[in-house]
Amino acid sequence: MPHTQDLLVTRTPFGSAPDGTAVELFSFANARGTQCAVMSYGAAIVSLQVRDRSGSLGDVVLGCDSLAGYLAQPAYLGAVIGRYANRIRHGRFSLDGRTYQLATNAGSHALHGGIRGFDKVVWRAEPYQSRWGVGLVCEHTSPDGEESYPGGLRVTVAYALTDSDELVVDYSAEASAPTPLNLTQHSYFNLAGGGDVLGHEVLIDAEAFTPIDAALIPTGEIRPVDGTPFDFRKRTALGARINSEDPQLAFAGGYDHNFVLRRSGPGDHRAASVREPVTGRTLDVFTTEPGMQLYTGNFLNGSIIGKGGQRYGHRAGFCLETQHYPDSPNRPEFPSTILQPGQEYRSRTIFRFGVAH
Repeated sequence: MPHTQDLLVTRTPFGSAPDGTAVELFSFANARGTQCAVMSYGAAIVSLQVRDRSGSLGDVVLGCDSLAGYLAQPAYLGAVIGRYANRIRHGRFSLDGRTYQLATNAGSHALHGGIRGFDKVVWRAEPYQSRWGVGLVCEHTSPDGEESYPGGLRVTVAYALTDSDELVVDYSAEASAPTPLNLTQHSYFNLAGGGDVLGHEVLIDAEAFTPIDAALIPTGEIRPVDGTPFDFRKRTALGARINSEDPQLAFAGGYDHNFVLRRSGPGDHRAASVREPVTGRTLDVFTTEPGMQLYTGNFLNGSIIGKGGQRYGHRAGFCLETQHYPDSPNRPEFPSTILQPGQEYRSRTIFRFGVAH
């Protein structure tokens, strides 16, 4: 069996962004035959082919066949999200005595970095090899004032595919002035390769979550999951309680909530474990982040034409967005998301795929 370092990353043209910048698609595989493809537009994961219990490869992320498809969809399929993943109330926050007003692109609130967040820019991308495996390193420089955020920002996101079927995502950043920063990966998973995801069995290592209001923004409360539909401490199907008469589920039309991850110290901790009973595919998520947003594709409605012409209907995929908590710049009681000059932002998330026999 070849070693990872013997395997190559292929790059092919993938169209042009609206401003004419060329976009490339990078494909790489590990020694087990697991395959990943990432494009430079949005540093987005386009496909992820992993084996089921019969040994057959299948694509487990939602996406499009062409760049045009990605440009037409509003769901952030597969993209890196920044500067600030999730929501900031009224698109407004104060920092060092000054109030900043961001673009409001989700009603009267800011979502996922604004009108032209990191998901809508072409990243500089080059193949690389690390001790983790073969993959791609993507870089983006966000100028001072972009989307009204303070400070210039240099961001690097590195994807590495290991021979243990782990996709390691390493984020790093440096800022020229204090600025909020909350990066995440917005892939929609479907370990069955099609249909809805309600049969996926999920475990989340969290004793609490952050309840939301009708605008889907945290109220500031940290609420125990005990006795609620948000208790995934034991493996539970996503669909088991998603239609419960719970105000939190009614606000979001399903799960669209940040979980307060259980942590015992620094380093990577398991955030979630998912099993798809028909194919046997499993996904374990490890992260250095304090939170994770579970999103069950509540806004998918069949309008997005995905791979092979399939339409992505209601709950066709789920997201596990490792992150700091939403609206943290306005919530001093939440872990801080302010990156200071001279500091280096570092975050790691590992998606480990396997098979349950």
